[in-house]
Amino acid sequence: MKCLRALLVAGELSARRGSFLKKDLLQFQRSSSLQNSRLLPVRSIQLSTVLGTSNFTVKNREKHDKESTNQSLMKTEDLFEATSIHEKTKATFQEAVDIFCKRDIHRKGHVDFIYAALRKMPEYGVEKDVNVYNKILDVFPKKVFIPQNIYQKMLKYYPRQQDCGVHVLEQMEHYGVMPNKETRSLLLEIFGDRSNPVRKYQRIMYWFPKFKHISPYQVPTPLPEDPIGLAKLSLQRIAADLNAKVTVHQIPHLEILDSEKVINHPHIVGIQSPDQQSLLASHNTEKPIFLEGPFRLWLKSKCVYYYVLRAEPSEENMVEVIDPERNFYYPMHLDIDLERDVLDDYEFDTDKVEEGPVFAMCMAGAENKATLAKWIVSLQETNPILHDIVVIFRLTHSTQELQSNEEIEEDNARAQAKFFKQEV
Repeated sequence: MKCLRALLVAGELSARRGSFLKKDLLQFQRSSSLQNSRLLPVRSIQLSTVLGTSNFTVKNREKHDKESTNQSLMKTEDLFEATSIHEKTKATFQEAVDIFCKRDIHRKGHVDFIYAALRKMPEYGVEKDVNVYNKILDVFPKKVFIPQNIYQKMLKYYPRQQDCGVHVLEQMEHYGVMPNKETRSLLLEIFGDRSNPVRKYQRIMYWFPKFKHISPYQVPTPLPEDPIGLAKLSLQRIAADLNAKVTVHQIPHLEILDSEKVINHPHIVGIQSPDQQSLLASHNTEKPIFLEGPFRLWLKSKCVYYYVLRAEPSEENMVEVIDPERNFYYPMHLDIDLERDVLDDYEFDTDKVEEGPVFAMCMAGAENKATLAKWIVSLQETNPILHDIVVIFRLTHSTQELQSNEEIEEDNARAQAKFFKQEV
């Protein structure tokens, strides 16, 4: 009976959020003293946190945790914005990291800060700097996440911190940043030699040197900022002939008219080889040639557009191929190589597409017919046959910003190119 009464009292106390009812306890003590002459001390009842909490309190705690995480993120965002009021540079980024490290000795909230710093790196232009990544890794507390016994080594010790360290190395891998000795020493001091970040570092150091010089046509790092230099590099990579000559037909400049109107003349850079000039000189003047584009070319994270001056494939070179099974004049035979098995096929299935000859290529700073017409006019100096050939434009709009219709009409009126026919 005493046990049942004690359980009932405990249930009432847990239903009332753990508040002790003094009156019930006094009544329980009096009833027990009347039944037994020997007075027994009443044990203090301790409630567990699971029984004492209700759904309402759990929801309140979840809301409080979400608010605290949001406040921590807002604090990190405010920290970066406060240090970069005037400009976002490497110095201001490192200053924000130093302020966070000096603010608290225990580095509370360092995981959220590191994730926020990784997101902010492209805005500050430091996503390819290995020293900045080492600065971010230095935010982790030292010798705290290193496992101390065999059970901690078997399990993933401090998984959230290890995932954060792996994320830092994955971002370095994404931007092609090679870790250095300082990165390795920091990872060993933070996580130990058997952790996931150290294994990720070892994989990067194994594969990166193998893929670094695997391409025979490497793109320089960094890419040239000058549009003319970038166009020269792009056209040289597209052209298959090493004897091709790059020509700058127009340098970007501003023209001020008498009416104080400013006209922007974009750059025009073209490439043509001696073989292409001879092909264009032997072209039939009765057949038109086509100016097609723009076509995309990606150089790392930069996208450029180029145009092609080409002709349709000639009918003389187009020979109809007859299937040997349908040709009665062709003897049918089986070509069997006994040294190879049936599955040993060393040939690739390629679709041969008949294309016309390409006479020249160019890159322009504006996508309008007037700018491309200037390129055709400039090509007439080295290719006089263009005076007698009709040039048809086949232009498709790209994602670049286009000029307004008024600007295009004014450029077309100023460009006196009446020797070609235009088609959209």
